Amino acid sequence: MFFWRKKKKSIEEQQIETSIKDLQLYLENNYKDLAISSRKEAVELVERYYSAGKLSKAAYLQYKKTLAFYIEEMKNYNHQEFYHS
Repeated sequence: MFFWRKKKKSIEEQQIETSIKDLQLYLENNYKDLAISSRKEAVELVERYYSAGKLSKAAYLQYKKTLAFYIEEMKNYNHQEFYHS
């Protein structure tokens, strides 16, 4: 008998999801620089793997949607908003 199993994710998808999870963690802990660098890394990985054909169009669109949410959430996200002279 077969049980329903989730499709095993590729190494590329695992790398992207790890980067997104790191981004979430850094946002929750208010680590601005690390959150910004994780977001850039995730965007770069998604674009690179999609252009290399290692990511399906459906997965690409889903990751783009997820990253668009974080990009909008992190708009004006820098240290200067907390330092006023």
